[in-house]
Amino acid sequence: MNLVHRRLCSSEKWARAVEDRLLPWVLDGVPLGPDALEIGPGYGATTRVLLRRKGLTRLSVVEVDAAYAAGLRREFGDRAEVVHGDGTALPWPDGRFDSVACFTMLHHVPSPARQDALFAEAHRVLRPGGVFAGCDSLSNWRWRLIHWGDTCVPVPPATLETRLRAAGFTEVKVEVGTGSFRFRAVR
Repeated sequence: MNLVHRRLCSSEKWARAVEDRLLPWVLDGVPLGPDALEIGPGYGATTRVLLRRKGLTRLSVVEVDAAYAAGLRREFGDRAEVVHGDGTALPWPDGRFDSVACFTMLHHVPSPARQDALFAEAHRVLRPGGVFAGCDSLSNWRWRLIHWGDTCVPVPPATLETRLRAAGFTEVKVEVGTGSFRFRAVR
């Protein structure tokens, strides 16, 4: 991420927006179950909120950036299992998790093919009946400017249902909101 993007994502303002608006909207009615995986937590604003979620007793996170993963380990200690790894090649066995989530990170996956691999891996590590949920931003000029020089491959919401079904998911729902979209799907 570029300097502007790093400052924004590590800011208290972003953390408040995640806690007050984004995650309540994205996770409304989503049953995470007791054992969840978060893919791509970055600085951990979403992880902080997930750790306070009722009924969630075990949280694992996978972060591709080694420095961010180290920071997450320092911050969360034994409250979350933090793994430095790639969401397209998860180190957990088939059917491990009750839910998998990713928030505002899909556009950082460097190609649609890699995004599809991430969807397939989310499906693989979910238990039957498990939920894959998340959100990402809608592309616009201001958002693209914040991502100048970053890996930025927007996910068109109109294509997401077909892509999630191709990964094996059912009960796929994609909803466009103001500036972002949310999704949920079932294994």
